[in-house]
Amino acid sequence: MREPKDNRSADKLLMNYPASWWRNMWREALPSGNGVIGASIFGGVQEETVLLNHARLWHWGSRDELPDVSGTLVQTRRLMDEERYAEASWQLANALKERGYGTKLASRFPLAAIWLAMPCGSAFRGYSRTLAMDSGEVTVGWMDGSSEYRRRLFVSRADDTVVYELGGYGEARVSGELGLVLHPSDRWADTPEFKELEQSIETSAAGAYAWFAGTNDDGTDYGAVMHVIPEGGCIEAEGDVIRFEGARRLLVLVKLFVLGERTKDWEQLKKKLAELAVGTSYEILLERHLVLHRPLYRSASLKLDDADDDLLSNERLLLDAYEGEAPPALVRKMWAYGRYLFLSGTAAAEEAEPFGLYGLWGGDYRLVWSHNMANENIQMMYWHAHVGGLGELVPSLFRYYEGLMDDFRENASKLYGCSGIYIPAGTTTGIGVPNQIVPVILNWIGAAGWLARHYYEHFRFTGNIQFLRETALPFMLEALRFYEDFLVAGEDGFYKMYPSVSPENTPLNFMPSDGKQLAHPMPTAINATMDIAILKELLQHVIEANRMAGGDPEAEREWSRMLTRLPAYRLNKDGAVSEWIHPAFEDRYAHRHLSHLYPVFPGQEVTKESDPSLFGAFETAVQRREIGAQSGWSLAHMAAIYARLGDGDSSLDCLDILARSSLMPNLFTLHNDWRGMGVSMQMPAAPVQLDANMGWVNAVQEQLLQVSADLIKLLPALPGRWKRGHLADWRFHTGKVALHWNRDTGSFKAVLTADRDTDTIVKLPDWAGACTITGGDVQSSPLGPTYFTVRMKSGALPVVFES
Repeated sequence: MREPKDNRSADKLLMNYPASWWRNMWREALPSGNGVIGASIFGGVQEETVLLNHARLWHWGSRDELPDVSGTLVQTRRLMDEERYAEASWQLANALKERGYGTKLASRFPLAAIWLAMPCGSAFRGYSRTLAMDSGEVTVGWMDGSSEYRRRLFVSRADDTVVYELGGYGEARVSGELGLVLHPSDRWADTPEFKELEQSIETSAAGAYAWFAGTNDDGTDYGAVMHVIPEGGCIEAEGDVIRFEGARRLLVLVKLFVLGERTKDWEQLKKKLAELAVGTSYEILLERHLVLHRPLYRSASLKLDDADDDLLSNERLLLDAYEGEAPPALVRKMWAYGRYLFLSGTAAAEEAEPFGLYGLWGGDYRLVWSHNMANENIQMMYWHAHVGGLGELVPSLFRYYEGLMDDFRENASKLYGCSGIYIPAGTTTGIGVPNQIVPVILNWIGAAGWLARHYYEHFRFTGNIQFLRETALPFMLEALRFYEDFLVAGEDGFYKMYPSVSPENTPLNFMPSDGKQLAHPMPTAINATMDIAILKELLQHVIEANRMAGGDPEAEREWSRMLTRLPAYRLNKDGAVSEWIHPAFEDRYAHRHLSHLYPVFPGQEVTKESDPSLFGAFETAVQRREIGAQSGWSLAHMAAIYARLGDGDSSLDCLDILARSSLMPNLFTLHNDWRGMGVSMQMPAAPVQLDANMGWVNAVQEQLLQVSADLIKLLPALPGRWKRGHLADWRFHTGKVALHWNRDTGSFKAVLTADRDTDTIVKLPDWAGACTITGGDVQSSPLGPTYFTVRMKSGALPVVFES
């Protein structure tokens, strides 16, 4: 049964094959979620699994009391002054190990699974599975002989419930059995932890209900209750499953609980499900859900080259991409899909957590890198949010880090003897102390400064002065206090920041001469370019924020003096910006991180307008990076950098490589290619990492719209392949923009609407030619013929550029 074509086909993922990854089939599942509960559907016609996850369900983390090892900083710096850098790298890590410190991060894990079995009468045909992104519905359909069947599911935002329907059409009826089970992950280990978890599981069924519970390592229970409502036919509970026979439809409602007590929560959820079931139907529940889901999904729109109208399967799109170029339909679908994953995997609700590397769809009990990683990954997952109209979902990021501030203050004091905050790169709920006790992670101090950028950008997009005064500025000041204590003056009078790490790279002259990989990188250096760039940005933002919040002018003068003492970026022998400002460290291009490009992206310090020569040196730096050393997420990052450089074709090339190297059939992104194709780093596990899904969204947005405090660039890096397109409701700091272009006819139209009073510069694409301009106060700019100063009043008529 093929899904019929409709006028919103661009908002659907269609697959003609079931999940088929060897073992671990959850990797190819189709996901649904309401930001707190996730459901992923995989399996086949005869057996289907709906994997259930909850944002607050973590286990197997442990935290030790952090010892005071701040005295090691003096020793580390003494060794570095003596140029004994490799030895210096391990001082802090070894001091913690010697004291028996061993905090371990927690991992998300599956709460349970809905297991379904249905008998088959004939060999299937016409199989399809579909995800409708504008509703969050997953549909599986097929023909069995002359009988037509369909299963569909969504996770309700309105009712906080998994809604699942099984149906036959015409004379077809559904029969089978279903229940709640412990998900049998392929990464089960014969460990005491898992055995204890397995032994805690309790399942049962009676009447129209089935229930499930387990006990977490903190002693709390988690679980689910399922209510089965047949239309026709009959149902019967037997053991821990519910059998159904001859039903026209079967409505299945499931509610979850965490951090609870099983007996009490089972009874409460049964009552809630009974109340929800009265007079309801799948359609009624879906309509309530759509009222909340669709405004988020439709908060921004994009169309490329009129290709989105065709309902092409994922398999077909990926085959086209594998030939070398991602078709516009796939590029646009990936943009929409990344946004869908984001709004389904996090929420504004207090119970929500930041979007994680697996979203709410991980299917193992020891997920690889399931923690929140702040030396690239969590930032990448939020870069796209405000421009794409999903800024209301960002505060869960702030709530999460605000909840760990006591840990961060203790870290700063006990690790480095500094005030303010030190944020470890990796954290999980309730664990904000150091955990990855290796120099490459432990010696990096830039997390708080980098995250501070997200606080300030949220203020810029919302204009919420209360948020600035009560949340953003206090966080930024805590980050800055650490630097004020940590910095030392060099002999030349400029700041010397050390130890200083450029995640997660080792300088070339410290790599083994035999070419073997290091067991642990030797990253501990002096004045990594990224560290200096983050501090420079933080100082500039604190000065601006302090002024707007009516803060201390004397403090502002001191911060301005600090800016003058930051060392300049260094160029290497290739004319590229070096990854380390200090000359003792040589650039190594065979690496996935692009940390030293921070002043161009995600920062906005160096632009073509502000410093063309230095801008060119950053361009050389990214061009020197080796493709074979990249990962899925680094290709997305590289695409955004090329977009900032105005090179749309190179930016799209990065997405092309990502599409043919690190995309699953369900369009989940992977950390790396596992097939030895030479286009990414080698790692056989190839973990799911959805940061590259979000990075794709951001890269496309950077190609078409770039927003800073005083400059808006329209179509700044439009790839040559995208001849026609349209976007609407994309955001700049104080308003919205809609764009239409057709390179074949030379037509261009931009409509800018102000939500707040706006005073900015707008850069039009060079090819747009002479434009008629209406609305607002628009004047030419000294920056060039395609730049215009634009002043708009809130609520006034929009400014329109049209050629």
